[in-house]
Order: sequence, then C-alpha cells, then structure tokens
Amino acid sequence: MNTRANIHDRLAASLKEARKSKGLSLDAVAKLSGVSRSMVSQIERGESSPTVATLWNLTQALQVDFAGLLEGRTAPGIEVIRAEAAPVIAGRGQGVRIRILSPAEAAGEHEVYDLRFDAGGRLVSDPHGPGCREHLTVLEGAVTVVSGDDVQGLGVGDTARYFADRPHRIEADAGPARAILIVQNS
Repeated sequence: MNTRANIHDRLAASLKEARKSKGLSLDAVAKLSGVSRSMVSQIERGESSPTVATLWNLTQALQVDFAGLLEGRTAPGIEVIRAEAAPVIAGRGQGVRIRILSPAEAAGEHEVYDLRFDAGGRLVSDPHGPGCREHLTVLEGAVTVVSGDDVQGLGVGDTARYFADRPHRIEADAGPARAILIVQNS
C-alpha cells in the first residue's frame, strides 16, 4: 500500500475523530482554527493535503498533540498558557493592558480577562448585548466602576457585578490597579 496515502488517510481520520469527540461542527472548528470550513471538510475527507501551518492551527483548536497526530494522541489533560503567551487585546482603553484568559471557544459566551491599569488608566465600553453582565474582582489597588448612572468604588478583594448592556467603564484614578473581569453574555 502507498505509505503516503496511508498517512493521508490516518491524518484525515484523526482530525475528524478529534472534532467529533469534542462535539464540534465544521463551522466551529473553522472559527476556532482560522481554517476555512471548506478546507477543514476537504482535509477530513482526505481530499486535501494541509500545510504544516494549517495542521498546527487545527491541532491547537482541537487540542490534539501535533507530534502524535498520526497516532491519535490527544493533548494533555491540563492545558497551560504561559503568562507571556496569553493573547493581549491592543488598542482598547487608555493606560490598561488586557490579557485574554478564557479559551477562544468561549468568546461571546463567557470571557475572562486580566486587567492591569496604570495610574489614571481607564477602560470605557459601549453597551454589550441585551442582558450581558460583568463580574469584576480587584486584585491590587482600587478602581471605580460605572454602569449607566450607578457608580461604585472597589478595593482589593471587592467584587462588583453589574449590567454591561449599557455604557460602562472601569477607572484606576488613585494609582495602578489589577483586576479579573468576567463577561457573561446571556
């Protein structure tokens, strides 16, 4: 039997099995990996030979071990994203660094962020979708939270839960601050 065809078939079967075991649709894998739906489908049917970059994106999205792909090994049970590798949102707010802590597949449903404010830093947000709520816990320093007409000051260890379907903002006027923000869309 042709070794190349055998590898191609095992690759297609492993990727399809990994997708189905996670309960993901072709559209969901496309969204998570950045690989088009049609390309994912072609790869799973063995009709396309993916590039290394495409395979890497798919294995990361499906949590399949890249090196063990042909043996069907899945990624370890504990996924670790090192601090320096966590994605950062740029161009939002003023004097604030926003690290994304939640997995890509949670976007739009349940998002977790690490916020680090410089003195005077602020994160001003337009209203999110109807019923959206934010949960903010201060880890260092102090912040002021404004949601609509409501205003609350928070110190270390304080948690504020507020509607985010109206204009809202978080400010660190008294000095540097750090907080964890959970955005919960309904």
